[in-house]
Amino acid sequence: MKTHLIAIAASAFALAPAMAHAAQGDAPGKDAVLDTYADIAQAGYEDSVTLAKQLETAVEALVADPSAETMTAAREAWLASRVPYMQTEVYRFGNPIVDDWEGKVNAWPLDEGLIDYVDASYGTSSGDNAAYAANVIANAELTLSGETVDASTIDAALLAETLHELGGVEANVATGYHAVEFLLWGQDLNGTGPGAGDRPWTDYAKGDDCTNGNCARRGEYLLTATHLLVDDLEWMASAWGPEGDARADLTAEGADAGVARILTGMGSLSYGELAGERMQLGLLLHDPEEEHDCFADNTHNSHYYDALGIVNAYRGRYTRIDGSVVDGASVSDLVAAKNGEADKALVASLDATMAAMGALKDRADNGEAYDQMIGEGNEAGNAVVQAAIDGLTAQTRDIEGAVAVLGLEPIAFEGSDSLDAPEAVFE
Repeated sequence: MKTHLIAIAASAFALAPAMAHAAQGDAPGKDAVLDTYADIAQAGYEDSVTLAKQLETAVEALVADPSAETMTAAREAWLASRVPYMQTEVYRFGNPIVDDWEGKVNAWPLDEGLIDYVDASYGTSSGDNAAYAANVIANAELTLSGETVDASTIDAALLAETLHELGGVEANVATGYHAVEFLLWGQDLNGTGPGAGDRPWTDYAKGDDCTNGNCARRGEYLLTATHLLVDDLEWMASAWGPEGDARADLTAEGADAGVARILTGMGSLSYGELAGERMQLGLLLHDPEEEHDCFADNTHNSHYYDALGIVNAYRGRYTRIDGSVVDGASVSDLVAAKNGEADKALVASLDATMAAMGALKDRADNGEAYDQMIGEGNEAGNAVVQAAIDGLTAQTRDIEGAVAVLGLEPIAFEGSDSLDAPEAVFE
């Protein structure tokens, strides 16, 4: 894992006097801050479960009665399910329990040829992945690297235990949101032009109406992957409950270490993961294969809600899908009590990033998808994406300032060659 660290020992934030309205004595207890953070995690994962179950219901309806209408309903349910989940991604980088689990539900990118049929342009083999075009839906038995895999029954064990990361290859993504996304939309073959994936509903049709073969097995795969998604999200929601392992682990090394975890998640998602691997890399290469929700053309929303999750973690406030609010003592309160100017600077940076992300989202909502924005020669679209990247990078510096203000050990946030050594991207 690459890391990024800006030297801040003599940060102005660390030296400036605290504002009168945020005297040190007004600081909340750090345990209360950790409670808020854990409560928001629990709420976010519970909301993710609720919407994943709605997706499950829609997928069951599609497989039972395939039609254009049930396909559209399943796609809409998938899109809705992403909103609360993406706001939980800030928990990944500071919490080992979440990071170790995350690959089950949000691993990306994936070699979709492992799962189902693909366009001829995809190719038939890869030197890095023996299962690159295995097409488990079409093959009840697979021979990979000289070993036989029994895929006659598509069930949770096959997907989660046998196929997922088969052979130690991270691109063998057999479960999670993006496997389901691929099965609902199919490949997006439009490059940086308009249009998302357009899998026909008849890929789930009965009898002679079935297109592209193996419709029953395709339905079994889609159902199994969706059931697994619900199960995995339920496990994580429970882990953040009052007696859950994730909540207990947050405080296991003391309150300062717990607060450092919050800031680690914020900084690593801001910088290396979102600004770097998910955005700057694709923009440098002008490559639609580097967009996150690439089959559905939903990347603008994923990026927006990732950024919102960072705000939630700092401000200690999350709006649930039913409109209720979870809030409480926050890292912002801690920083403001030590140094009001540092808190104001970070809040301003977060607000600026959300404004840039909002402009990106608005552009996509009004007809220009994210993969079009990063296309070569699209100067206006490129600039919108770059502004969001710049906002994320700037807010990372202010997150580092908050670390110093709180007297925590400097944190090495996750980095990215696309930001730290862009020339390496083209080697």
